[in-house]
Parts: sequence; structure tokens; C-alpha cells
Amino acid sequence: MAHRTQVCAVRAGRTGSASLEDMPEPQSTDSAVPDDISSLSYEEARAQLGEVVQKLEAGGTTLEESMTLWQRGERIADLCEKLLEGAQQKLDKALATREDDA
Repeated sequence: MAHRTQVCAVRAGRTGSASLEDMPEPQSTDSAVPDDISSLSYEEARAQLGEVVQKLEAGGTTLEESMTLWQRGERIADLCEKLLEGAQQKLDKALATREDDA
């Protein structure tokens, strides 16, 4: 799916900033998706992910603020992938049903 490629591309170039790309991934003890993210539609999540990337690319934030933004972006990207996988499963099921009926 094209959207999956876009999510992966955003993740691969998270910020476009060498200083943040070179930093190790933070270890989070809370792997759950926050409620304000988990209720987003794919389109809303993708828009918020774009906003996070823009803020990180613009700079002007402290290291702590940048890390918080980056972690939020990771959680949003995870949600986007989850939603895309769910959509793919629905498509696969619909196609399989259609083939069975043929």
C-alpha cells in the first residue's frame, strides 16, 4: 500500500536532522499508546505525525522537548502502521471471500 510506504519513509527520515537521527532510540517503560493518540483516525494520526516532523525539523526546541516530540512521533507512526495493517487484513479477507464465491 502506498500509505505504508509513506509512513515508513517518514520514520526513516524522522526529522531530516542529523543530530536527532544519530541519537539512540530512547527506552520507554510505557509501550501503551496514549489515549489521545489511540482514538485518532488514520488521517488524523498522519496529520499529527506531519506536525511532529515539522516541529522537529524547525528546531528551536530543547533536547528534552525534541525527545518528547520524537517519542510521540514514534507512537503515532506505530498507530498508523497498526491501522494500515488492519485495513490490509480487511482487504485480504474481502478478496478471499470474493474468490471463494466465484
